[in-house]
Amino acid sequence: MNSRKGQDVGYIRVSSITQNTDRQLVDIDLDTVFEEKASAKDTNRPELKRCLKHLRNGDTLHVHSIDRLARDLRDLENIIEELTGKGVEVRFHKENLTFTGDDSPMSKLLLQLLGAVAGFERAIIKERQREGIAARKAKGLPVGAKPKLSDEQVQELLKRVATGESKSLIAKEFGISRPTLYHYCNANQVIR
Repeated sequence: MNSRKGQDVGYIRVSSITQNTDRQLVDIDLDTVFEEKASAKDTNRPELKRCLKHLRNGDTLHVHSIDRLARDLRDLENIIEELTGKGVEVRFHKENLTFTGDDSPMSKLLLQLLGAVAGFERAIIKERQREGIAARKAKGLPVGAKPKLSDEQVQELLKRVATGESKSLIAKEFGISRPTLYHYCNANQVIR
């Protein structure tokens, strides 16, 4: 155990901007919180990097569950090893696991099992997505996001671009971004 009492630091993560973080680390008194809205497919997350840099000897990192920190067993083990190596305690509240660096073989086994399950779940989700896309393509159904503009709107947009109107103004009027406007232009081979 650490010789001094440091900060209680929370790391909260959801996968997308539309998801809610309210259920994570409720009723835990935290000194600092790092909140992220990004996939855990790897450790290249800005708030995670800030959190890891912030943590010091004696601090405790609180995470709602293992899959909030990492979905890859190697990343999970590396993060925990790095943190416990510098004297940071890591607590996963949903699984009721705490890692200090002096962990028992059973704790390490549980971490590896739960980390492997999280990685397996991610692989299954990706496989289901690929299968769903393939099935939609086989049926001739559209894949991906619904088009932002109707066919008539696209034709109007293309005419206006072809006449040399300001792309920024056109995009604004149609309620789309400039990259989306360029996507429509490129898809219809209209470049001006």
